[in-house]
Amino acid sequence: MSDAPTLVKCLVWDLDNTLWRGTLLEDHEVVLPEEIRRTIVDLDARGILQAVASKNDHDHAWQQLEALGIAEYFVLPQIGWHPKSQSVKEIADRLNFAMRTVAFIDDQPAERAEVAHHHPEVRCYDAAQGAELTALPEFSPAVVTVDAARRRSMYQAGFRRTAEREEFTGPDEEFLRSLDLVMEIKRADCAALSRVEELTLRTSQMNATGVYYSDADLRALIADPEHEVLTVALTDRFGPHGAVGVLLLGYHERVWHLKLLATSCRVVSFGAGAVLLDWLIGEAAAAGVHLAADFRRTDRNRMMEIAYRFAGFTDEACDCLAGLPAVDSAGTAGSERAGIEFRHLVADRRPAPTTTRVEAPALGPVNTTGGVGA
Repeated sequence: MSDAPTLVKCLVWDLDNTLWRGTLLEDHEVVLPEEIRRTIVDLDARGILQAVASKNDHDHAWQQLEALGIAEYFVLPQIGWHPKSQSVKEIADRLNFAMRTVAFIDDQPAERAEVAHHHPEVRCYDAAQGAELTALPEFSPAVVTVDAARRRSMYQAGFRRTAEREEFTGPDEEFLRSLDLVMEIKRADCAALSRVEELTLRTSQMNATGVYYSDADLRALIADPEHEVLTVALTDRFGPHGAVGVLLLGYHERVWHLKLLATSCRVVSFGAGAVLLDWLIGEAAAAGVHLAADFRRTDRNRMMEIAYRFAGFTDEACDCLAGLPAVDSAGTAGSERAGIEFRHLVADRRPAPTTTRVEAPALGPVNTTGGVGA
């Protein structure tokens, strides 16, 4: 097992004598040290979200953050007079982050102790460490993906989207149509590999097999004309959702083998999984082939099994499966296939989605003249 610490996904800042020097309600002026500004900017560029938990007047404190030119870097500010442990919990809950991925920084030992008492998994730091955080391993992801670098803006767009959804009084489908959703499916390139690898590693509820594909695995598959590695991104009028899915497809004469399908849980409510599967099924129907999807039950991916069955996949046998890697729950055909079963479907044309526009390439193995054909 790796000894690397769990990465921090959100750092919660105190304000007085932590983020800035001085006490807002007592001093004529507070000062933002340049080394703290650099920390804020660097963490943001690494995809680490930042929030505020401060005992202050909200409007006054927020105006000061705006005057210092850094208000935009903070999500879900909790500025008021309630306990900071309550603020930290509110932030973690709204972000849907586990407490072990949240950190808190404050100059007051009593405040750090209060947070640590109620949330032992939250890592607490003295304000004196503020300029040193970017050098710590828990704040240093091995790879910074394109999506990570814009994570804060995506979350901020998500908050606006959620607020509008709560105010919307019509049917869900009507709200989804109002979003102008666009799903872009692309063949993966080397620049996208880090995000693809991340999705295969971190997605569990909407991952059909739980199989992890390394950077080397993915590079080999991208170079193989008998395979497709496809990335899925979603945007709407509020902004990008970022990369939300990955498909790994193997081409065979009578059947296309869906070896991996993983989609982000945050787009389940937008119907992204059904749109993606219907598009793939339509492509297989156009090529005149069946679809076989790998599936391995885990304690978390029941949602994916339901998605496959809702799309029409069954566990019934078909002779088209004869040429595919053997399903062997004992793992004798290779440990990577242990517990994997097939889900099979005779592909048919599906109606175009009513809530999402799909932009995607035509699928099919590359033939000897360089074109795409069944």
